[in-house]
Amino acid sequence: MDLLHCMQAFVRVAESGSFCRAAQQLGISSPTVSRQVAALEEQLRARLLQRTTRSLALTEAGQRYLKRCKTIFAEIESAAVEASSAQSRAIGCLRLHTITEFGLEYLMPLVGRYLELHPQVSIDLSLTEQTPALLDEGLDVLVTLALGLPDSDFVAQRLGQIHSVLCAAPAYLERYGVPTRPAQLHEHRCILLADPLYPQGWYFGPEATFRFQNVLRVNQPEAACQAAASGLGVCLLPSFVAAKAFSEGRLVRLMPDCQLHPREVYALYSSRRFLDAKIRTWVEHLKAHLPKAFERDRLTLENPHHWAAQRPNAT
Repeated sequence: MDLLHCMQAFVRVAESGSFCRAAQQLGISSPTVSRQVAALEEQLRARLLQRTTRSLALTEAGQRYLKRCKTIFAEIESAAVEASSAQSRAIGCLRLHTITEFGLEYLMPLVGRYLELHPQVSIDLSLTEQTPALLDEGLDVLVTLALGLPDSDFVAQRLGQIHSVLCAAPAYLERYGVPTRPAQLHEHRCILLADPLYPQGWYFGPEATFRFQNVLRVNQPEAACQAAASGLGVCLLPSFVAAKAFSEGRLVRLMPDCQLHPREVYALYSSRRFLDAKIRTWVEHLKAHLPKAFERDRLTLENPHHWAAQRPNAT
């Protein structure tokens, strides 16, 4: 027995006062409507309608059940409207994830703008160094940094590219000199930021991977940035961490022609079909603003008037 169909048949009979008219409204035969109502009464073990050859009337139980059925069907209709409107209007909770420093630098400024544009959306943003399973964690959009297009069944929207740059504190360079070639790094103290995509060292090209005895190894970009800014040594930092320290004068860039460890930035989500409006509008928001932020940092990092470029005592 299809309970909802039987409930629907009962409601139509009760409202129209006739099995025949209910059948016409539902587009099925009168015997089918009669069987559905009878099956419903059997399921409930209660008589809902008093039938005679000329009329029918609701029992007391039938009146109570009719009221409940109408409430249920109203909820079903409301749920259908809500689900359909989710494709045209951004509403509900948007669950997002990206790595910590990238999210703090790039996504947090965009969250406020997005919520102003879409006040019926709330955001649940998780920031960790680990990449969770998109569907298992109930995420809507995952912003990931990868060497290339992620190998998955999800939709991937490319948002741009970032890279890493060599940096050091002005005080460190005053003391030890400015390295201008990769080979000179062997003469310097180096801080290693653990990078699972480039585990062998600092990758300058197919024939030039710099391996060294690092003075410090950390797994968080901001920790590596603070260590470099305190004068512990030379560090390779992601552009989104280095640009801020560079603009504040805490670090300066070395070997400005070197753009190391490139990463493609993608927004991943589950499907193009019946795409929820909150996901669509968030991805559009990322595509509109992230490339501008990447370009801003690129210009900051490529400023030709930075301290290191003007120092005469390069080693």
